[in-house]
Amino acid sequence: MKLSTDDKKELLRIARNSIDAAVKSKPIVPSASASEAMNELCGAFVTLHLLGELRGCIGYIEARFPLRETVEEVAQKAALEDPRFPPLSPKEVGNVEIEISVLSPLKKVSDVNEIVVGTHGLVIDAGYTRGLLLPQVATEWGWGREQFLSQTCRKAGLPSDAWKQKKVTIYSFTSAVFSEAELFRVKH
Repeated sequence: MKLSTDDKKELLRIARNSIDAAVKSKPIVPSASASEAMNELCGAFVTLHLLGELRGCIGYIEARFPLRETVEEVAQKAALEDPRFPPLSPKEVGNVEIEISVLSPLKKVSDVNEIVVGTHGLVIDAGYTRGLLLPQVATEWGWGREQFLSQTCRKAGLPSDAWKQKKVTIYSFTSAVFSEAELFRVKH
């Protein structure tokens, strides 16, 4: 999907407004973007950082809603429902930095050598459990391909070598990643 700079800025504004409304229990003012890209069905994740540390990350792997609606919903969930963190407080809202990852459709991996660390995100599917890591996670942690596969298995609650099993399916995807710091020159 091709997103213009204006589309990316609008998605970040949608995420910021959605988080602000959810945390402060205010009604959301829906976005009425006319951009074709904003209305395409697309998976996306919203990642929140506070003082450089992860503060929430939730998203949809596969397309469920138009992109603008997906971002609105997962932004709220990242702020309030990530089970790893307490809900974002009203005083944290102004200091949280928002990053959005817009996902390509999943592609089944037939050979792990096809996986390009830093370009591909991974989904490990064991039928009864799934784990996902965004492309930037491997880069941030300095992982190679096998460590990325192992960590994605661990995210799924599986043994770290489960990716080698025939009953486990590996999918890759790419994502367009952008943040407020990048597009608005905002530092939190």
